[in-house]
Amino acid sequence: MQRWLGLKGLDCVTVNLDPGAETLPYAPDYDIREWLSLRKVMEEYGLGPNGAQIAAADLLAMRVGGIRKILEAFRSPYILLDTPGQLELFAFRKASRLVVETLTGERSVLAFLLDPTLAKVPSGYISQLLLSATVQFRFSLPMMNILSKADLLSEGDIESITGWAEDSCRLQASAEEERTGAAVQFNIELFRALETVGAFRNFIRASATELAGIEDIYNAVQNHFAGGEDLTKD
Repeated sequence: MQRWLGLKGLDCVTVNLDPGAETLPYAPDYDIREWLSLRKVMEEYGLGPNGAQIAAADLLAMRVGGIRKILEAFRSPYILLDTPGQLELFAFRKASRLVVETLTGERSVLAFLLDPTLAKVPSGYISQLLLSATVQFRFSLPMMNILSKADLLSEGDIESITGWAEDSCRLQASAEEERTGAAVQFNIELFRALETVGAFRNFIRASATELAGIEDIYNAVQNHFAGGEDLTKD
């Protein structure tokens, strides 16, 4: 997203909020690792990786006000926040919710990344829809589902997933073919719940290596906040 915006002459600020990231495919304008390292938290508190992530999330929440002041000084129209990949940290802990609410404000959109390897089968796709619905329930912010790393999938896989996203009945039929017995009835009840909360939203197919789908993400954000798809610097 940072590269794509740059090619369009649009400025953005990138922020890494993952203290455990070993390497990053971009140069962040603000990097939490400058003062909060997962390895150092493990050593200082005698914790394993999971415990250190929880402790780091709490430490981050304690300083989130200062981080917001730093970001406000950039004066950029777009801020991209890269959060830890562990969903239980991002979605289910009070500290992480405080971080998101403090840093984002009202003009924010969540991007939920669907794992392409899981999304290839009906049960995996449905499981991710459940997680997506849970995240939206927790944060009550506009959200889009993005099928990330789509370049790893075959055209057949993409066609199947697209069909499921466009037609929930097709997804239900595929899920029933995958499972038998009591699981079928469970699927029916599950689909009713997902339909009620509007979880069957279409996804955006994206690939960072090919820069595919990035403009669709930009357009979705513009449509939500500005009612258009204008690619201008202002």
